[in-house]
Amino acid sequence: MYAAVDLGSNSFRLHIGEPIAGQIHLVRTARDPIRLAAGLGPGNVLGADAQATAQKTLRDFGAILRQYRLDAVRVVATNTLRVAANAEQVLPRLEEAIGYPIEIISGEEEGRLIYMGVARALGAKPEQRLVIDIGGGSTELIAGLGDEIGMVESFSIGTHPQSAAYFEGGHISADAFHSAVNAARARFEDLAGQFREHGWEAVYGSSGTIRAINEVIARNGLGDGTMSFASLLALRDRLIDLGHVDAFDLPGVKRERVIVMVGGLSILIGVMQELGVKTMTAINAGLRLGVLSDLELRANRQDRRDLAIQDCMRRFGVDAGRAARTANIARKLFDKLAPQDEAVAHHLLRGTMLHEVGLAVSHTGAHKHAAYIVEHADLPGFTAREQRLMSMIVLGQKGNLRKVREVLAAPDLAKAVLALRLAAVFMHARVDADVDTLKLRMKGRIDVETPRGWLGQHPTVASWFEKEAAAWSDVGIPFQVTQG
Repeated sequence: MYAAVDLGSNSFRLHIGEPIAGQIHLVRTARDPIRLAAGLGPGNVLGADAQATAQKTLRDFGAILRQYRLDAVRVVATNTLRVAANAEQVLPRLEEAIGYPIEIISGEEEGRLIYMGVARALGAKPEQRLVIDIGGGSTELIAGLGDEIGMVESFSIGTHPQSAAYFEGGHISADAFHSAVNAARARFEDLAGQFREHGWEAVYGSSGTIRAINEVIARNGLGDGTMSFASLLALRDRLIDLGHVDAFDLPGVKRERVIVMVGGLSILIGVMQELGVKTMTAINAGLRLGVLSDLELRANRQDRRDLAIQDCMRRFGVDAGRAARTANIARKLFDKLAPQDEAVAHHLLRGTMLHEVGLAVSHTGAHKHAAYIVEHADLPGFTAREQRLMSMIVLGQKGNLRKVREVLAAPDLAKAVLALRLAAVFMHARVDADVDTLKLRMKGRIDVETPRGWLGQHPTVASWFEKEAAAWSDVGIPFQVTQG
């Protein structure tokens, strides 16, 4: 049984699901429309009131989670916490409230998870499809074929800023809608051609805002009663006639969500017009189902992160054999250091597979180029925090250690840096088979014990050990080599 928590810009949502016969059956859901995006003040600082509301909701969610025996829980935060200037200060308080780590995911990762959720709900349909998700702070467009994603983009336009900018105070006019739609079209026009070239047989809208628009159109027979472009225009005209969100009295949407729907409608009209979409289907699936599906894949050892590493290696022409050898040595050395956190082992192994990716840029400073690529490359399944940790481990693979001093303060991360540095040396010296005979300790100091005569068999390693001793001494960690 798995749990997905989505800290969205409009609402916080929780899903607990159980995989049964190829489907994920929801056993518990919860939702709180806290409008987090509205709490962003000048300079994109998340205000104290918004933080307090978020903490209360997450405490409630934490209490729900503790009622179940869960195999895995993943909490993801989207656009508002992506852009909040004080996110680093806010995050620990929110994590304490719910009792789990929170991942601020990129817009592209959000899009991929949304598509995974839609694909899971649709089953084995090998159709070419386009998925549109309009959130409180961003909009994601994803094109794919069946389960495979072909193109994903996140646009910084969402219902909250759109409503605030063009429908201030809830006032609705023809001029305001015209301006709002044109502003939306301007966001999508640069990549619209690429999405049209990708093509689609079906278009799906996965967000709560799109489902609300669909509900209003269907229940009130607006236009042709479906999610066609003509029906959207009919809803727009009805809203303009009413003139204000408070005058909206049609069934299908709660009164407090009307202003969200208005902003979302202007975005949806804009994107459909720019891409040439004539009709779409609202679907009750998206980010949370995608997170649950991803947790299930990880449990079954089909981790998207490993596929992302392999794809990155191919993209930059990494020598897979050398990478695998280095990773194998690094894992052996890391285990000798008796680490406490298995997650760091995963960061080390995945980072090691990419430790030479910088050679595609230049041999000079290749480790620095590699660290930059690892941190900033589009790696599906990874959070920004995970890529940052891998990047720091990769950066520390050679040269002075002052540049990674911050990670050396964490014992297991320091052990990961040591393991990669020595693994790179041993890979070049081709001493893979003799690593098992070494003894390695790191506790306040680094002690390497080799069998008697070992250094004589690998003379170049002695020179590397001298350089390592100097590098570690420079950051206040003694490095000593002895013979057993």
